[in-house]
Amino acid sequence: MTMVFSRDDRVLIKVLRQDKGYNVHQFLSEFPHRKWNRCALYRLIAQIDASGSVERKQGSGRGRSGRSNANIADVEELVLSQEGAPCTHKTVRQIARETNISRASVHRIIHKDLRLVCFKKKRAQELTDANKLTRLVRAKQLLRKYPESLVSFIWYTDEKLFTVAPPINLQNDRLYAPLGTRKRQLSADRLLHTRSNFSKSVMVSVGVSALGCTELIFIDPGVKINGNYYRDELLTKNLLPAIKELSGDYFTFQQDSAPAHRARETVELLTRETPDFITPLLWPPNSPDLNPVDYKVWSVLQERVYRSKIRDVQHLKERLVEEWSLFSQNIVDAAVKQWRVRLRACVKANGGHFEHQL
Repeated sequence: MTMVFSRDDRVLIKVLRQDKGYNVHQFLSEFPHRKWNRCALYRLIAQIDASGSVERKQGSGRGRSGRSNANIADVEELVLSQEGAPCTHKTVRQIARETNISRASVHRIIHKDLRLVCFKKKRAQELTDANKLTRLVRAKQLLRKYPESLVSFIWYTDEKLFTVAPPINLQNDRLYAPLGTRKRQLSADRLLHTRSNFSKSVMVSVGVSALGCTELIFIDPGVKINGNYYRDELLTKNLLPAIKELSGDYFTFQQDSAPAHRARETVELLTRETPDFITPLLWPPNSPDLNPVDYKVWSVLQERVYRSKIRDVQHLKERLVEEWSLFSQNIVDAAVKQWRVRLRACVKANGGHFEHQL
């Protein structure tokens, strides 16, 4: 590895070369601890003999043909969205193709010349102005109605569809092969992710709180969760008995604003069968970012379930039950503690998206 000479090194080498005529061999023998590079010493001594100077010549070093001012301007214009036109920026690959600048140079221009930082985009529900206003109003109401002392008694519920085929994040799914390997030399089973267009699935419901968690409730295959099924099967037979057993006489029941949840008969049932529940008129719409089951529990459970390859629906159910039995209450507690923090963040964002600000 080439050793870069310090200012003191250069002065020392110049003095010894001019006063005592040291050659490369003498320098390396006399100063072994400096770990100077032989070729670099030859070049520096030649420079001293030719000019009497140890200063670097102006313009020496590697050229910046790929990072010229014109190229920097071209990349800046393409990498940033145009004013008033979001998402009009281009990817590094597109910029390289359009400007005929190498991708490596584009990367260097972005990070070193333009000093830009890259952030990964996430999926989120689209919010209309009406959604934002409703979220703002109801987040404020929830903060007033449920102070920190009452949050531990809230049971958060949700349903999720798990498929036999695992979710794929192609951005981080890469295959490395020896240098010089061509794509056509790789077998299809190594290079391709295959999945059925209609992967079999399992719908699961659950309730979580700082007081504990219910068992996973599997919804019958092919069943559409309408008002009757939600009330008779999920609430009356499963969720409410489990929650009452774990909570005792007082708890608050939460559900999102799905059609089956806000049906008049469902509201009447929950009014009658629970000490308190967050009504459809109080829960903010389009708000998975405010439900601990959505913003934490499901994602952790999903990541753990698909650590092993799922063979079929029965195996998927077994994996869900296995991982849920090992699920730490600490994860739920941490998610519940975030609830009011998220409500305040929602208010600060005027009902808009806020997760990127946490």
